[in-house]
Amino acid sequence: MTTATLGGAMNIVNRGGGGAQRTVLITGVSRGLGRALALEMAKRGHTVIGCSRSQDKLDSLHSELSSSAFPAAQPDSNPSSPDRHLFMNVDVRSNSSVEELARAVVEKKGVPDIIVNNAGTINRNNRLWEVPVEEFDTVIDINVKGIANMLRHFIPLMIERKQGIIVNMSSGWGRSAAAQVAPYCASKWAVEGLTRSVAKELPSGMAIVALNPGVINTDMLTSCFGSSSSLYQTPESWAPKATTMILNLTIADNGASLSV
Repeated sequence: MTTATLGGAMNIVNRGGGGAQRTVLITGVSRGLGRALALEMAKRGHTVIGCSRSQDKLDSLHSELSSSAFPAAQPDSNPSSPDRHLFMNVDVRSNSSVEELARAVVEKKGVPDIIVNNAGTINRNNRLWEVPVEEFDTVIDINVKGIANMLRHFIPLMIERKQGIIVNMSSGWGRSAAAQVAPYCASKWAVEGLTRSVAKELPSGMAIVALNPGVINTDMLTSCFGSSSSLYQTPESWAPKATTMILNLTIADNGASLSV
């Protein structure tokens, strides 16, 4: 199956997900926001490439997306074909793991039209000097180095095609701060700066943005807020609006810090 592309310099918007079909790569796809985005993208007929470190959850999502409940990406394709979507067990912290992902994606699906760098983690609530070294390193390695690894291997591929949209998941705490989550705040502030810098390096026809998803009831929010996290919207209720926003991004958004 070939990768669906947009004409011109990627400045044609896809209102509400209709029209041209896209190939969308989402990291951290096995749960939370990543899973909800994958389901919504597939529901709108787009091809999903996903990765995470949880093979059983990847298998479950792949099975669900291959069911007849989801439309075919192309009019003559089989919606239940196991080859329609691609899921791989990848650790974004590992440069070699991401390198293998890029190689497999190009071979099987072509270069993605959109990449959503969603994989992320948060530290357990604690004052900075009481956060274990390993825990701090994990937050930085996934939230910052993970995105850098993805950009390192996929931007050159997008440059060859002269088009591509990249979404780096940020946070409200990437633009403000809170006690007890200093490692997470630091990582998301880094995502904002990284995104703005890379935006100045991209050629015409491409765009990279930092996207604050808002406050969503995920496992990460529960880690911070406890039971009060249930007061906030679910990933499933968030996904339709976020999907439309992501599909409507254009080269004019390059370097922007956006919020759903």
